[in-house]
Amino acid sequence: MQIGELARSTGVKIETIRYYEREHLLPVPQRTDGNYRLYSPRHVEQLRFIRFCRSLDMSLEEVRILIGARDAPAGSCRTVNTLLDEKMAEVDARLDELRQLQHQLRNLRGLCPQPDQVKTCGILMELNRSAGIDKAQI
Repeated sequence: MQIGELARSTGVKIETIRYYEREHLLPVPQRTDGNYRLYSPRHVEQLRFIRFCRSLDMSLEEVRILIGARDAPAGSCRTVNTLLDEKMAEVDARLDELRQLQHQLRNLRGLCPQPDQVKTCGILMELNRSAGIDKAQI
């Protein structure tokens, strides 16, 4: 199949497919006499694998590691386990950051329980204060 059909069958944009080729995440496709790339079912599987890994917020380097492990089935999966453990730790850290952000936003929202005039808005005053702006009011 040609690149357009590969893109349609995998939901991956043509530009992205070419990028993955340049990054050596996809096997080099065969070429026709007219120099068109010809893709095989292996390319479809690889793109689906990459796409799913990316949906799990895997970086291209992490995807590369997973592809390498998948292509060496007799090897140890220790690297895969370590990668997933690190990814889960990253997600935990991001969740903590989001919880802190949520707490800050709730505290800010509590500073202006009723809409009033902007010049007395507790939210804007606190934002100014936190940003180091000397204005006591807006």
